[in-house]
Amino acid sequence: MSRKSFPGCFSRIIWKKHFFKETCCQCAASDTEIQNEGLEKRGKLKKRKKKNENKRVIISNLSFGSTKWKENPNRYYNSNKIKTTKYTILTFFPKNIYEQFHRFANIYFVVIALLNFVPVVNAFQPEVSVIPICVIMAITAIKDAWEDFRRYKLDKEINHMGCYIYSRKDRAYVEKCWKDVQVGDFVQLQCNETIPADILLLYSSDQNGICHLETANLDGETNLKQRRVVMGFSGQNTLFEPEFFQNTIICEMPNNDLNKFKGYMEKPNNERIGFNIESLLLRGCTIRNTEVAVGIVIYAGHETKAMLNNNGPRYKRSKIERRMNMDIFLCVGLLFTMCLVGAIGHGIWAGSFSEHPPYDVPDENGNFPSPVLAGFYLFLTMIILLQVLIPISLYVSIELVKLGQVFLIHNDIDLYDEEADLPIQCRALNITEDLGQIQYIFSDKTGTLTENKMVFRRCTVDGHEFSHQENAKRLETHKELDLDYADFVKLQHFTLPSMNTERPGTYNQRTMRPLRRCQSARAHFQGHTRNRSLGRRDSNRSQVAFSSTIEKDVTPDSRLLRRVREAALQTENLSPFIHMQTATSLTDFFLALAICNTVVVSTATEPRQRVIVPPPIKPSGITLEKIHQIFHRLKLASLSQSFSSSQSSSELGASFSAKNTGEHLAALDCCDEDNDCCDSNRGTGLQDKASTDIGSASLDEVFKSVTHGSLPTDFCYEAESPDEAALVYAAQAYSFTLVSRTPEQVTVQLPQGTLLTFDILYTLGFDSVRKRMSVVVRHPLTKEVIVYTKGADSVIMDLLEDSGKADTYAERRRKRIKDRTQKHLDYYARDGLRTLCIAKKVLNEDDFQKWANFRREAEAAIDNREDLLMETAQHLETKLTLLGATGIEDRLQDGVPDTIAALREAGIQIWVLTGDKQETAVNIAYSCKLLNQRDTVFTINTENKETCESLLNLTLEEVRKNYEVEKPQRKFFDFIPTSSPASEEPSPEFGLVIDGRTLSVIFQGGLEEKFLELTRHCRSVLCCRSTPLQKSMVVKLVRRQLKVMTLSIGDGANDVSMIQAADVGIGISGQEGMQAVMASDFAVSRFKHLKKLLLVHGHWCYTRLAKMVIYFFYKNVSYVNLLFWYQFFCGFSGNTMIDYWQMIFFNLFFTSLPPLVFGILDRDVSAETLLGLPELYKNGQNSEIYKLSTFIITMFDAFYQSLICFFVPYLMYKDSDIDVFSFGNPINTISLLTILLHQALEIKTWTLFHWITIIGSVVIYFVFSLIYNAACVVCNPPTNPYWIMEKQLSEPTFYLLCLITPVIALLPRFFIFALQGTFGTSLILKAQQLDNLPKEQQDLEIQKLRSRKQTTSDAPIASPASNDDLDQNISHLCLSPFLHPAAETVSPRDTKSQGLSTSEVNPLKKWTPEEGYYFFNRWTEEEYTATESSAGPFSGHCPLVPSRVTSPGQDSGKPTKDKGKKNNHGSHRRSVSAVTL
Repeated sequence: MSRKSFPGCFSRIIWKKHFFKETCCQCAASDTEIQNEGLEKRGKLKKRKKKNENKRVIISNLSFGSTKWKENPNRYYNSNKIKTTKYTILTFFPKNIYEQFHRFANIYFVVIALLNFVPVVNAFQPEVSVIPICVIMAITAIKDAWEDFRRYKLDKEINHMGCYIYSRKDRAYVEKCWKDVQVGDFVQLQCNETIPADILLLYSSDQNGICHLETANLDGETNLKQRRVVMGFSGQNTLFEPEFFQNTIICEMPNNDLNKFKGYMEKPNNERIGFNIESLLLRGCTIRNTEVAVGIVIYAGHETKAMLNNNGPRYKRSKIERRMNMDIFLCVGLLFTMCLVGAIGHGIWAGSFSEHPPYDVPDENGNFPSPVLAGFYLFLTMIILLQVLIPISLYVSIELVKLGQVFLIHNDIDLYDEEADLPIQCRALNITEDLGQIQYIFSDKTGTLTENKMVFRRCTVDGHEFSHQENAKRLETHKELDLDYADFVKLQHFTLPSMNTERPGTYNQRTMRPLRRCQSARAHFQGHTRNRSLGRRDSNRSQVAFSSTIEKDVTPDSRLLRRVREAALQTENLSPFIHMQTATSLTDFFLALAICNTVVVSTATEPRQRVIVPPPIKPSGITLEKIHQIFHRLKLASLSQSFSSSQSSSELGASFSAKNTGEHLAALDCCDEDNDCCDSNRGTGLQDKASTDIGSASLDEVFKSVTHGSLPTDFCYEAESPDEAALVYAAQAYSFTLVSRTPEQVTVQLPQGTLLTFDILYTLGFDSVRKRMSVVVRHPLTKEVIVYTKGADSVIMDLLEDSGKADTYAERRRKRIKDRTQKHLDYYARDGLRTLCIAKKVLNEDDFQKWANFRREAEAAIDNREDLLMETAQHLETKLTLLGATGIEDRLQDGVPDTIAALREAGIQIWVLTGDKQETAVNIAYSCKLLNQRDTVFTINTENKETCESLLNLTLEEVRKNYEVEKPQRKFFDFIPTSSPASEEPSPEFGLVIDGRTLSVIFQGGLEEKFLELTRHCRSVLCCRSTPLQKSMVVKLVRRQLKVMTLSIGDGANDVSMIQAADVGIGISGQEGMQAVMASDFAVSRFKHLKKLLLVHGHWCYTRLAKMVIYFFYKNVSYVNLLFWYQFFCGFSGNTMIDYWQMIFFNLFFTSLPPLVFGILDRDVSAETLLGLPELYKNGQNSEIYKLSTFIITMFDAFYQSLICFFVPYLMYKDSDIDVFSFGNPINTISLLTILLHQALEIKTWTLFHWITIIGSVVIYFVFSLIYNAACVVCNPPTNPYWIMEKQLSEPTFYLLCLITPVIALLPRFFIFALQGTFGTSLILKAQQLDNLPKEQQDLEIQKLRSRKQTTSDAPIASPASNDDLDQNISHLCLSPFLHPAAETVSPRDTKSQGLSTSEVNPLKKWTPEEGYYFFNRWTEEEYTATESSAGPFSGHCPLVPSRVTSPGQDSGKPTKDKGKKNNHGSHRRSVSAVTL
């Protein structure tokens, strides 16, 4: 039954008193007193009171009817009615006025208006002086009221949604509004219904007590989450009866942690049942796959976790606003100076008369004030008169302009993601201009630079590596076909040629087809309308997360698939061609991939219906009894079979793409073993070859019949993380198919087609502390208790069984597998792959029962429950047996390399702060052009303060030396004069890689200054293995110490602190949830959107707002000076020559609209040019438009223009008999025309709105003046502006003044603009000239500028002798965990042969590689060789073997090219010198 709103609720207004947390605590305490009278007698009540201060006590509302509601302790808790509005009808005016008075400018103008009511010092009519501040505050109030009204409408819509609540009177669930839900109510939820409050799950129609949630509305994740009924309620066979619920619920107070919740339920017999977040249904989530669910409301309304996380838009002060506040103080100083001049002048003028003039009126006692007192009075009068010098309308104008800018950004079609149906979100409304001044960007890696779409790439099983080359080719094909939409339409019916019959590359019964991550990489709309039916929120489409075809379709490795099939078929006869231990490892490896997860299985036809019963399958040729026998024989054979490696060096070499790479890897596999091992490898290779040749056709035929006749349909796997989904799809590719899952059982189909159903005994979920997850199952055939574990290699490797306690053979075997797997993991990481280790452990029944009892006690514990659960998990996950490891590729997002290259050209420093492994992060950095192949990369890994300080000093010395050498060359080749960068431009040859341990040493040891000094010379910085706290500390350090504008971008909850620490925080609404978005100022769906957001919108927003603020100061100072100059001709009396109404309306109406339109719509350079020339962004970085110098120049210009506008009419009307207003009216008109023409000179892009506002302002001025002058007969005695404008419009002199004076006033500015356009070298001016060219010529000129710039920047390192020069300039130091073994291969004899002493090679013997690692590599380009078509897994950070060894400062520029080629493992020669410190 669908939920709906019913009209009766709309006509009923319910007012309820809301109590805060103090009241709730009192309620909890009082309720505890009622229910625990027995404890009071025993003297324990005081202790329980203290303990319950931070707890909430909830009982059922059914025992309290409407008549007994006042006795219900739940009445003190918030109702479910939400109210996000700030005001009510009664509180709007006082509250809004109070908020507006938080601005100093508003208080200032109110004080000035009140001062004008003092008769002695008033300058205007008192009523008139109040008008400006009232108009400004009224406009702000209207804007606030409109925003609040929109929130009110949304609140009303949500509050009147319907849900079913149990009614004791009706003895059934009745429909009510959301706002009527109370804490303690029982709510019934149905499938696809949105949850109205935070509810504790007590009943589920699922027989296992499971309820599935979709949390997309809460955190953006489309995958399903499992929630369990509270323990003790899951075994219900009948419908839940709320009236029989007599338990008391004690839980924690409301908080905003979405992943944490704990409490317990106390039965009438004092028995306690614990529960956690797994039993809580959160408000805003949607029920899926569950027909009926019932629960009791725990938190309602604003106390729900969803509402506590909804903080709304964030308000920050932008850099321009901070600059503007300083300039306002300068204007205040200027105002006081002008008032002081007027006061002194009035005192001098009044003292010059021997007798008081007749127009000097005495006070009521006939006394005249002294000159000093008269000067003081005039000082106050001048403050009132010149108050417009402080731009009162500037603040509200800035708010309106920023709203317009946000509207344009939000509606930019290029920043709209069609695939996700998400536009850009502008959550902070007042820092748009900061987007144009960013100097440092701090980025996360996973999900930000990468797609967070995990694709299975490689694996190693039992120490043997399988490269999955077929799968790599498939992914390359997808990449090539990721074209524009038009090209995709042509290719959508294209199919790949079938694989070789001997290589089953298309196992999974689906035709290999080119798939695109997004079928519309660009938004193709007509009229900029969005087709929401294509979005992921559409209910008609499958919403299964992590299920794109590029993730699902895994092409198996031919060799591994052959071995899996051989192990499945030939183990029945214990064939001599397959090793029993290898067969067991293969089976366990893929079983672990299939079942060690929390994946929900559903069918392709019904993607939201969970599969809990295995589908019927056709009988295969292998019976369950035979499978049972096979497993027992495998078990016996694994104990007696002698071990020998089953992979030859040639096969191992073939698993990698490059020939040299494969040979080297094969050599490494044998390097630490004895000769027998290598001999065994060769013999085994012949056996494998024989087994492969025997009956290959029959193998394919048998498995073809099995796979085509086994399962009736494809399955969809809904995982909590993309890694889990990738591993399950990989297991499916090898015929280990996950068929169904319940909380108690999991069913897997084996390659033979037989279904095995494992009993799930326990599931130990993944957490960031353990960095692993485990599942405890009972094998259906052997009845063994097996623990399958997967996790990070850094953790799993330390948990393996100690080989020292086993016999010699087992010890050697385990050590060999561990060493080989570790090498493979290093290569995977260097290839940019995410690595996971797979392990197992077999428990005997006694040990398992002991551990299970321990686990049950921990689960039932109330205090320290989480610590006890952690302890039990760590106790179980020890003495593991390594099965293998996987390498999963997290693919780069589209456009990331181009975006990073453009941002770097714009002068922005980019840092990557990630928690991933160092090798993975470095490889991704090269892939996305964060590091260049010619860069020298420093890596500092240490845990010792002294070592860290020494390494920083040594690195700084090298960097400074090379920086000073290259600095003159950079100046010499700098052909294009550009603006100086915001901060010291870093040398483009250096990069820095640092890990979390070293960051801790830097922060704790006070080495921040040296660290920052080093990073200022580095092109890029990578901080690996960083914690969320370290990320935020790095951002704060750079922002505060270097005084630069920072931007942080991330997509996960671990990036929230980093996002909040930066000046601008950007969240990516990706697959890691919406926590980052909720904490951000702007939210985008792709990293590539950052390019246009900063380079185009950032530049525009800064330029518009900076020019508008400068213009406001200019027009106010220019206009006020007219009144100031007049004081020299009226005895500094504080009188004006312009009518009061004209003066007030001048700023409020006549000159207010053109700056607003300019601030919203003006474009100094087109978007295409800004994207083509990223260097234009430096204009905002350096604050070239709005800084102290431009402010002072503008003030001088304003003084000059005011002088012209005043004295040209003065000289024209000198010695005439015109009255005051006849003199002031031309001045006012000329000033208006000059100010508007000044604005016209600043406008670069004319639109219809510009013309309308400028011409309309002039027309409104004349229309108002004509009407006002005609109607104002006695409105301003003793002088009146009656018929002034009408009379002057008939005089030629007036027109002559209006034509000549603005031209004279604006001539200097126009002349400077003309000179800049003719002889200027500014890149902005060149870009503006390019915009006037035809499209083809414009693109050609942009390419010329870019190529010239690249030639200029590359000149110092692109000289003919650059390779030798580079080697001579720097001696390369190399020390790292994965380089150290290779460095040790250089013998002392080799060192002496190169003329180096031991002390030169190792100048600091007390340092050990474990204490600190320090290396940097110089990369130089060479031609691709014919045998090296790709870099293979070794295209990583540093070669394995150094080419030569020198000491710092030693001449190392004379190596032969043959030596360099001999160690060339990739497409580039990496010239490296190593020194062990």
